[in-house]
This record gives sequence, structure tokens and C-alpha cells, in this order.
Amino acid sequence: QFKFLFFSVVSYRGSAVAKIIGNNVKNLQKFASTVKMWVFEETVNGRKLTDIINNDHENVKYLPGHKLPENVVRFWVDPHSGQLPLASSIRQFPDFLASFQGIDEGPEGLKLISDIIREKMGIDISVLMGANIASEVAAEKFCETTIGSKVIQNGLLFKELLQTPNFRITVVDDADTVELCGALKNIVAVGAGFCDGLRCGDNTKAAVIRLGLMEMIAFARIFCKGQVSTATFLESCGVADLITTCYGGRNRRVAEAFARTGKTIEELEKEMLNGQKLQGPQTSAEVYRILKQKELVHKFPLFTAVYQICYEGRPVTEMLSCLQSHPEHI
Repeated sequence: QFKFLFFSVVSYRGSAVAKIIGNNVKNLQKFASTVKMWVFEETVNGRKLTDIINNDHENVKYLPGHKLPENVVRFWVDPHSGQLPLASSIRQFPDFLASFQGIDEGPEGLKLISDIIREKMGIDISVLMGANIASEVAAEKFCETTIGSKVIQNGLLFKELLQTPNFRITVVDDADTVELCGALKNIVAVGAGFCDGLRCGDNTKAAVIRLGLMEMIAFARIFCKGQVSTATFLESCGVADLITTCYGGRNRRVAEAFARTGKTIEELEKEMLNGQKLQGPQTSAEVYRILKQKELVHKFPLFTAVYQICYEGRPVTEMLSCLQSHPEHI
């Protein structure tokens, strides 16, 4: 039997995918029957979240109303240990599937989180990204997703593990681009939310999506180590996830509130996200520092505008100025 680990730093999506995996392994004899997931411990109504999930089989904080299979078991992770589970626990898994949305900075610029895991843990890692709003996935509404894997056999194995009639999966070997799409689309969604807050309309949002996609492709071509396939941006991890996030995601929703209320991102995170951190603003800051280091800020006006509005006190109307002056080619 194959052992595997699915790890998600986004609790909504992690719980939804755990539901799929838990049901699938009951019928697939080649996989271990217990689905192990790591979670930062929290207290909900006086009870530990891990206890609630393991005994009541429901993630009442992040995915309420959806029962998890009894073979999905949650383990506690020290929140001070960072984003990764305990190294000694991870090394027992030859294959690793993760869903995370962010990047890091290395001495030479861009550092993908998957690269950090590969280097520190010495295991292969595949990434899952796509237009997968967690509540819809858990409700078994049809959707697609993309698995990016540097070892294509591992990606196909995860496809077998995860796919259902309502959760269609495409496997590609352009893993870095898949992962980068999952991070960068959140910046674009913040820009879309700013325009919604300004009541600009759908035509303006369409421009944000198109120009944002241009910047995503340009960024990937500059910073990804391997060959970047334009076709990857036509998969669920690319344009589909971008559209979904710009219309229905948390980054768009919080950014709209930011534009309309004048409250800070931190205040809105507490009010609207139960204190969870929003990926878009954080990623825009990481991207801005990388672009500044490489003297490329001027080539990415949309990414830059989002960062400056979030962190430098620029007015939200700078978003419109960015669109109006955006170059035709990057």
C-alpha cells in the first residue's frame, strides 16, 4: 500500500480535499486506509479543533455542514514551527501532495515553497491548484483542478487517488508554473476587489483579469527555472482559478471591503476571516521585493499597484491609473 501525505495551509480547501481522499481510499486497495492530515491547533467553543474533527468528523470552523469520513484523522502541529509539518513525520512519506498559495524569497530572488520542502525533506512533492472553492468541492459540485508534478508517475498516482466524476483532474509536468499560478492569482484578485469597491463594473474587472494574467505569464517566464508552457495557464490552475478568485474568492471580497470602508487589511482579516491571513497582500509584498531586487518593478504595474495600495498608503484609485497606463506588452 502506498503511503502519502496531503498537506494544506489553507484549511478550507484542505478539509474539502480530505473528504474526497477519505472516501476514495475506501475503494482503492493500493492506498493506506487512514488519511492523515496536519493542522495547527485551535480552540472552538472550548474544545480543541483536532478533537472535534476526530470525534465529530466535521471541521466546524473552516468547513461547517460537511461531514468528513471517519478515516480522516487530524494531528496537531506546533504553530511556532512554521508552515511545514514536523520533519521527522514527513520523511516517512515517499510522495507528498500539497496545496499552498504563497512564495518565499531566496538569495537569488524567487523561492517556491515546494522547493523548500524538497530541499529540507528530501522527498518528491506534487502541487494541486485550481478553481476549487472549498464549499463547492465538499458539496460535490463539478469542478476541475490541476496537479503539477516533476515526477509524472507520482502526479498520475495522485490523480487516481483524488479524481471523482465531479472532481476532474489534469496532470502536467510544469509543476513550478502550476504552483506560481496559485500564488500570483491572489494578487490579481485583490486588484479586482479594489475595482469592485470603487464600483467600476464588470468591464473593468475583465481588464484586471486580462492584464493580471499577462503579468502572471511574464513573471513565470522570468523566474521559473524550467521551461514555462503557455498551455499551463489554460488549465484550471491558470485562467479558471484566476476568474473564480476574482469573482468569488476571499481576496476579492476583503479587498472590496478595504476600498469601501477604509479599514486596514489586518482589521478586515479579523472581522471577515476569523483572523486568518489573506494571501494576496502578503504575496504582493514578496513579489514586490523580488521585482525591486531585479529592477523589474516598472514591468509589472498591476502587481506593484496592489502592493503600494496595501502597504504604502496609495489611494485605491491608483488601481484605475495602473489599468489606464498598462503597456500592451510586457
